[in-house]
Amino acid sequence: MDLNQVYRNTVLSVANNKTVQDIVKQRAWSVAKRFVAGEERQTAIAAVKDMEKVGVHGILDLLGEFVDTEAKANEFADEIIRLLDAAEGQGFPIYVAIKLSSVGQKITLANGENLGMVNARRILKRAKELNAFVALDMEDHPLVDLTLEQFRTLVGEFGNQTVGTVLQAYLYRTEQDRASLDDLKPNLRIVKGAYLEPESVAYPNKRDVDLQYRRLVYQHLKAGNYCCVATHDESIIEDVKRFVQMNKIPYSQFEFQMLYGIRRDLQVQLAKEGYTVRAYIPYGSDWYAYFSRRIAERPANVMFVLRGMLRG
Repeated sequence: MDLNQVYRNTVLSVANNKTVQDIVKQRAWSVAKRFVAGEERQTAIAAVKDMEKVGVHGILDLLGEFVDTEAKANEFADEIIRLLDAAEGQGFPIYVAIKLSSVGQKITLANGENLGMVNARRILKRAKELNAFVALDMEDHPLVDLTLEQFRTLVGEFGNQTVGTVLQAYLYRTEQDRASLDDLKPNLRIVKGAYLEPESVAYPNKRDVDLQYRRLVYQHLKAGNYCCVATHDESIIEDVKRFVQMNKIPYSQFEFQMLYGIRRDLQVQLAKEGYTVRAYIPYGSDWYAYFSRRIAERPANVMFVLRGMLRG
């Protein structure tokens, strides 16, 4: 296991400690606002409009995961629909990310239906009416099979212009998963992966993750599918630029995606070069898990947080 992976695993392990959670939640909101666009949908919509001024689109994401009651799952889905309605007519393409676990993926109703699918259908119905796009975020490895199965069903019902999903390069299985979806011509976001996964299912070394990341993007593009290249790694971005030029892949077949609050300069630069660029703009009160994964991505983020907490 390389040092990058050791660092990430250590940070995620510490972040899951209850005492650490309590301290960070009390002291770090002023710092978390670098990565999270407030707690209300209006602040998130305002953040999208701000990014649009510099040619970067937004991905709206209400934070929250692993919802465990029917009432909470339904309320979460209701809020996503309210978000779609609030974004209507605001002058930007509507793009929303959801976690199926947030809308009831782990809950089976009395009639045998999966609540996550019931709520996903409600959300996607409204999204299709608004010509909006919904990306189904991928979570840790025990949920991959179910998420891909549900994604396949939803593409069949709503089409690949309305719904897409995410694949994680650090999982050994992902190359096979990507190929298995080719018949759907899916819109896929390719990410490296941000959860704490065991070596039995995920590459422990950054070099291997980076190699698989490139393979996935290249294979998806060569298959003629739409690819969302979600990375801040400039070496990968430059390699993707060269690949699309060499293979005459149109700019309309892919986009670059990055995170709100990280490398805005690079986002703006890519947009000026004519590429489609989106920033992932999360909001909501349930920000701690997302914030922890951002800290785990690079040591500089820890120092940024500690300085902010000390000032607070």
